Order: sequence, then structure tokens, then C-alpha cells
Amino acid sequence: MGREFDSQHILDILSQRGLSYVVPKRMQTSERAQAKRLLQRGQDRYETGRKLHLGKNEWHETTLIYRRKEDSEHDDHRQYSVFMTNTSSAYLTEYGYRWEIESGYKSIKRFMAATTSKDFGLRFFYFAFACLLYSIWRAVDLLVQVKLTGGYEHAPIVTADNTLTLLKKETGIG
Repeated sequence: MGREFDSQHILDILSQRGLSYVVPKRMQTSERAQAKRLLQRGQDRYETGRKLHLGKNEWHETTLIYRRKEDSEHDDHRQYSVFMTNTSSAYLTEYGYRWEIESGYKSIKRFMAATTSKDFGLRFFYFAFACLLYSIWRAVDLLVQVKLTGGYEHAPIVTADNTLTLLKKETGIG
């Protein structure tokens, strides 16, 4: 899950329903201090149990996993990411795949028409149409790359900016 779902109450409800979770934790004072200690020791990874207070005398047990980021531009505690989980730390690898999904949505949003409408049908149409435009752009880029280079790299030759500019010029939309 995204960092927005790190509430102890949400995590407890997931666990009660038998669901596993991995969620990034916002670094508070204690997490920053631990990351600084790990940095001093040269440790890349650390796991520890944590009880999250739910209110009255109720607690949710989770595991905090500190992991040093590869190729971090920082030289301090920010080299570390902290995750909360109620499952095996092996799921952190799977969590990394989430980034591709987030990047895809970010790219698709560039093709979406702006709206303030709360009409679900209209918003869904805009999203579906943006997905279609995004897919057409990627297909055109694939064909151009194969024709020009004989192969395909993930970095586009035909950029989204070029495509959106051309779309606006030809249709007036955008």
C-alpha cells in the first residue's frame, strides 16, 4: 500500500481480516535515530517488532524493516526506507514492483483531460480514454523504434510531450 495507509487502525483491520500488508512508514524521530545508528554501523537492513497504540489498552503488533536504498544521493539517514509489515520481509521485493505501476499511472495522467466533475462515469471515461491514448503512444513509439533501430528500449524516442503537442495541434484538444 502507499504511505497514506500507514494508520495503525487500517493496519489492524487488515490483519483482523487475515490480509498481509507492506506499507512504507513515515520517518518520525525514533525511526530517524535508528537509521542513523544503522548508518554508523554500516548495516544495510534491520528488522524489529513494534507495537502500535490503538487506544485504551489495545495494540497492533507489526514489524519495522529498515532497508538502505541502493544508489542513494543522500549521505545521511535518508539512505534508509522504513516499512511496516505483518508478513515476511520477502514481500519487500514485490513492493518494489509497485513503482512501475505508479510510474505508469503518472504517465497516463498526462493524457487525461482535466475535470472537476464528481460524476464517476465521466471521470472513468476520461481515465479509460487516457489509457487508450497512452497505449497508442507507446505502440507508435515501439513501431518507430523498431523501424529506426531494429530493437526496442523502454526510453521512448517519440516522447509524450511530442505526442501531446501534435494531438493539440491537429485536434485542438489538450
